Amino acid sequence: MAARFLSLAEVEEMLNISARQAYALVRSGELPAIQIGGKGVWRVEASELEAYIERQYARTRERIASGEV
Repeated sequence: MAARFLSLAEVEEMLNISARQAYALVRSGELPAIQIGGKGVWRVEASELEAYIERQYARTRERIASGEV
């Protein structure tokens, strides 16, 4: 069974981004996440990560279609 929640380290690895970039996505609200406990432990629901990826594909298609890329 696949895990429901991913750590930011797992998100970083899956998207091949830095810890700073992953944290910025969460803090901006672009990638919804929850904070567990008081130590700043963030978790991203796997379905939210997939939805974020789909949004990025759509944005990329829009930019290509409009000639921005």
